[in-house]
Amino acid sequence: MELMDESSDFVQMLFRKLSPPLVTLLSSEPEIQYVALRNINLIVQKRPKILKNELKVFFVKYNDPIYVKLEKLDIMIRLTNAQNIAQVLAELKEYATEVDVDFVRKAVRAIGRCAIKVESAAEKCVSTLIDLIQTKVNYVVQEAVVVIKDIFRKYPNKYESIISTLCENLDSLDEPEARASMIWIIGEYAERIDNADELLESFLKKPTETQELVQNVLSLATQDSDNPDLRDRGYIYWRLLSTDPAAAKEVVLAEKPLISEETDLLEPSLLDELVCHIASLASVYHKPPSAFIEGRAAGISAQRRKNLPTSPFRGPDDEQNDQQQQQQRVFPSGESMANDLLNLDLGPTTYAPSPMNMPSHSQPVSTGAIDLLGDGLDGLLGASSTSDMGGFGLSFGGSPPGPAGTSSMNALGDIFGFGSTSPFYTPPKQVWIVPQKAKGMEISGTFTRRNGQIVMEMEFANRAMQAMTDFAVQFNKNSFGIVPAQPLQVQSPLPPSVTSNAVLPLATTGPILKMDPLTNLQVAIKNNIDVFYFSILLPMHVLFVEDGEMEKRTFLATWKDIPQANEIQYQIHDLPMTSDEISGKLRGSNIFTVAKRNVDGQDLLYQSAKLTNGIFMLSELKIQPGNPTITLSLKTRTMDIIPGVYESYVGILKHH
Repeated sequence: MELMDESSDFVQMLFRKLSPPLVTLLSSEPEIQYVALRNINLIVQKRPKILKNELKVFFVKYNDPIYVKLEKLDIMIRLTNAQNIAQVLAELKEYATEVDVDFVRKAVRAIGRCAIKVESAAEKCVSTLIDLIQTKVNYVVQEAVVVIKDIFRKYPNKYESIISTLCENLDSLDEPEARASMIWIIGEYAERIDNADELLESFLKKPTETQELVQNVLSLATQDSDNPDLRDRGYIYWRLLSTDPAAAKEVVLAEKPLISEETDLLEPSLLDELVCHIASLASVYHKPPSAFIEGRAAGISAQRRKNLPTSPFRGPDDEQNDQQQQQQRVFPSGESMANDLLNLDLGPTTYAPSPMNMPSHSQPVSTGAIDLLGDGLDGLLGASSTSDMGGFGLSFGGSPPGPAGTSSMNALGDIFGFGSTSPFYTPPKQVWIVPQKAKGMEISGTFTRRNGQIVMEMEFANRAMQAMTDFAVQFNKNSFGIVPAQPLQVQSPLPPSVTSNAVLPLATTGPILKMDPLTNLQVAIKNNIDVFYFSILLPMHVLFVEDGEMEKRTFLATWKDIPQANEIQYQIHDLPMTSDEISGKLRGSNIFTVAKRNVDGQDLLYQSAKLTNGIFMLSELKIQPGNPTITLSLKTRTMDIIPGVYESYVGILKHH
């Protein structure tokens, strides 16, 4: 629905189908009702039309628990409109006569919210509030005064005829909020109240009559108050009055902004996030998971944070809010997945994001308080470490990148015990879009790196009965700013039953927007027949750049500087390889061994890799000779990239 026009018949059909299941939940036990209501509250804020005809199911029952009553009341107000306001007011007036004080207060405030939300019914709401004030019930009167103040702010100079009724009840006001509201009303409309100076009156609107009162109030605020904010405000007003009374009048009596219709709505970005967490604790607390999950779990939760896609029905203000983020960040805190592929007016686009699958043969292992590096890493900087590392005092950071430096790197690897360097790992091609979904066009492909640049290798097969021409490609905004570096070159025309290979160099200079999964890449391929959309997962290791090898002192300082909670440990099974063979394979894919140690018969490899946006990943490999299971510890300041890095390790080391 986010990607479609709400007025379309299809969306209206969805609204009708979504309503009954939500309503059915309200016939369950109170606890289930509460959870359902908290989720419905979010849905109503996002899509009020889904339940616009179901107002009555939210009417409060006499035996509802207070927590259910309050949630129903809140949703009722959100669903209130000019057509059902009479029903709502009748209910609220009845609620205001109940014995539960908290609920009565909320009901009275709800009447005020209705007046602010539905202008055509404001007079009825004010009349209802006056009727409630006439009951002389203390807490009802006080709540009514508070909400009438808000009504006066929303509709200035419209309902002042009721001020005399309010003043009659001045003596019954003993709560600070009610008193403050009444003082504001009297001060704001002092010129219409004959005895305003007797009612704790009006300050600047009658300066000659209330000068002594102002002096006393400012003295109390600046000398007797323990509240620093109140003292500061008192000093400001005092100095303003003593310096320029005319300026003080302009400040205090300036035109006040109208209050909004819904002052308790969630921020749009928070609402979008919570809607994506429907049926979880976040949707019950109305807080993002990071607000109540601490430690490493919060980091993992942040990895899984979802964002609603942005509707293509956007206005100019929405476009101005899309800002380019700095390249040194992995991704911005984007609030939506903009669907602007190809910028073609071809109707709503459809994507099929692929899930991030963790290999079944291995699961992450909690590190607890164990640090495999520990203090022992300090020894890498001492004199004794030279023999262990074969004179590792040299830095490899200046070695030639990519295939051109392979022979010299092999020689260095042999000298320092790291083994030979394997070629860059290119995953096998996968079918990205099948002919049935692309009108006869089949696309297979993979990603790799060549000469320090990400490359997309594709194979186009024409399974249709007509030739294909005019090929073009465009990517959606993504986490790493990946865009085509040049136009797509495919054999054109591509006759039926013919296959053509294409190599597309990629750059990382495009707009950035966090995706879920992080390496998700949404692609649009155009030809003379149509535009076709699909999603693929980019292997994380193709983002590793050739200058990602850290100097060992920098590695040590960085490892210690990253919090222990940012370390995640995995086990990779069925790897009958030596540490030198492992190091060589990883170096070929830009994962560099900074140092190598042997502790109690186990080889420890300390490695670094750097992403295209400058983010470093540090790792430790623990290898027991003769044991096909190795332990991998990954550590970084940006937890979101860890699953993708682990996948890359498995892919690189498992291929033959």
